[in-house]
Amino acid sequence: MLTIWGRENSNNVRKVLWCAAELELSYTHLNAGGAFGKVNEEAYRSLNPNGLVPLLQDDDFVLWESNTIVRYLAAKFGNEPFYPQDLQARASAEKWMDWTTSTIVASFSIVFWGLVRTKPELRDMAKIEAAIATLEKHFDVVEAALGNQPYLSGEALGFGDITLGSFAYAWFSMPIERRPRPNMERWYQRLTERPAYQRAVMSELT
Repeated sequence: MLTIWGRENSNNVRKVLWCAAELELSYTHLNAGGAFGKVNEEAYRSLNPNGLVPLLQDDDFVLWESNTIVRYLAAKFGNEPFYPQDLQARASAEKWMDWTTSTIVASFSIVFWGLVRTKPELRDMAKIEAAIATLEKHFDVVEAALGNQPYLSGEALGFGDITLGSFAYAWFSMPIERRPRPNMERWYQRLTERPAYQRAVMSELT
């Protein structure tokens, strides 16, 4: 039996919930982290000593780190084209997951926490605007890639779209000015039309 731990308003948890929804998996969802607590309790720390979410339990197997969980679910339950069997196609999709984590998350966190989870009078707008400028440069890479294929994973949605796609909802929902990016905007629009994305990702930003 699959159990997914984590609060639904966490971008990292959304990755796992979206992946599970695309794969039409049956699972138990347990809220944890943030207002739900639990992550510092001994029982939870025995599963994830980092005290973070998400956490996956697959019977007796326990796994943490959101990208790793997505890879695991896709490999175990996914078929073509969501999880390519061709090594090069799979690696090409995976690189977007790691790129998002290594290149996007730091600046994105500044913008998200600054605008969504900080009171207006306490916001460091200079820091937020600098982070937005950095993200815009990075999204040039995404725009170019999506000019050659409809999804980051290739010709169809795949697990390589999950990581950036989970952050895209907040990026396009936050009250900021964004450069026009027709390819990225079309990609995002296609995501929003998917029932799994609507259910797992498109919840209120809090």
